[in-house]
Amino acid sequence: MDGSLVLMEGIHKSFPGVKALDNCRFQLERGEIHALIGENGAGKSTIMKILTGVYKKDAGSIMYKGKEIDISNPKMAQDLGISIIHQELNLMPDLTVAQNIFIGKEPKKAGLFLDSHEINKKANELLRRMNLSIDAETRVEDLTVAQQQMVEIAKALSYNADVLIMDEPTAALTESEIKELFRIIFNLKEKGVGIVYISHRMEELKKICDKVTVMRDGCYIDTKNMDEVTIDDIIKMMIGREIYVSAPQEVTNSNEIALEVKNLNVGDTVKDVSFNLKKGEILGFAGLMGAGRTEVARAIFGADKKDSGEIILKGSKIVINNPKDAVNHGIGYLSEDRKRYGIVLGLSIQTNVIMAKFKDFRNSLGFVNNKKSKIVAQKRVNELSIKTPSINQEVKNLSGGNQQKVVIGKWLTRDCDILIFDEPTRGIDIGAKGEIYKLLNELARQGKSIIMISSELSEVLRMSHRVMVMCEGRITGELNIEEATQEKIMKYATAR
Repeated sequence: MDGSLVLMEGIHKSFPGVKALDNCRFQLERGEIHALIGENGAGKSTIMKILTGVYKKDAGSIMYKGKEIDISNPKMAQDLGISIIHQELNLMPDLTVAQNIFIGKEPKKAGLFLDSHEINKKANELLRRMNLSIDAETRVEDLTVAQQQMVEIAKALSYNADVLIMDEPTAALTESEIKELFRIIFNLKEKGVGIVYISHRMEELKKICDKVTVMRDGCYIDTKNMDEVTIDDIIKMMIGREIYVSAPQEVTNSNEIALEVKNLNVGDTVKDVSFNLKKGEILGFAGLMGAGRTEVARAIFGADKKDSGEIILKGSKIVINNPKDAVNHGIGYLSEDRKRYGIVLGLSIQTNVIMAKFKDFRNSLGFVNNKKSKIVAQKRVNELSIKTPSINQEVKNLSGGNQQKVVIGKWLTRDCDILIFDEPTRGIDIGAKGEIYKLLNELARQGKSIIMISSELSEVLRMSHRVMVMCEGRITGELNIEEATQEKIMKYATAR
């Protein structure tokens, strides 16, 4: 136990209707970067939430620095030196970056009053050490998802933890930000910090992790030295089944224009953007963080007000003032921030799935036709392989990947002709990715038109018929899939 920080053995945890962990174990050494992987719902986040006091274990033991402990709450975990960066952001949007970083441990004047100057000074120093150009006095709600992710990382680092758990830390980051994060991680490793790294990006894991522990269906599978296993070995342990791999897209034969955007402008974020989307086409949107891809999607959907520009649907100019207008015109939008814009966490899968087409499920008295909605909800659960004990399960109790599938199920129920998928596989395991790729291809074959925004270039190249590249609010390149390469995309993505 000399080099051991954490040893968890025989861990059990159940929730209503589901056994989340069954006799699981996990061990972390000092100065070790340890990958913890498995499909969505495998139990990775659950076992880490037990280690950080968010959940209480039903059975088993936790040894920390050689002593058995029972971590009863998150504050206790933090005091012990165990810190976590959750996959789902846990920031307070109406507070500043500095206030979020030092919440609960704010410097005070005379021991009574908050020292705002000192809070901002310390936060700015921390942000500078991370090479982040974020002002500590900025309100979190004004940051992008990627910037919020970096604030979460800064918050965790502010605790000077001995154990740092990172749950999908790079899901919303650009390549340059990922390199900076890795620099921070290796620096912490040299100082003896033990790092648990949860990610679905296999190449990333092979690059930085010393060991890998695999979980499947709430059970511990194995722990291996990373240099002793291949990516295929890891996937085989994770999945236990064959996964769908999308073939490179063939050029769509359709010349029918489903959607046309002309001279779209939104403040400083979208500048004179024009493009068209064909029937049955998957149109990929690539670019670096802040390029304006999400802002284009939100303007088309009516979530943000455009300053100027035209939206033409099937040859006719339409007016979209809000998301309801967009949905009525047959346009659906899967946001990159599913918890905030895609689902209602406190409602059931059944209710979420029919939400975008609610009026079609009402009977003559105005009440929901429960039988009809049950049939549709169960159909979505089956076709999307949503892991849940029942359609009555509240969405907040699902893993992040399964929550994402519920959002997709909602738009499938609406049966939109135009679908905008913003980072559809962010934070989703390789098995679930395959299922979503298969679904997108099937929708395109059915004649649906899809805009797919993704930060993973390999995903854009594999799934798209054409690729639009953005930089600083403008479209800087358009590539047919036959000519598109990562090098060409990056050239356009960094064009000035």
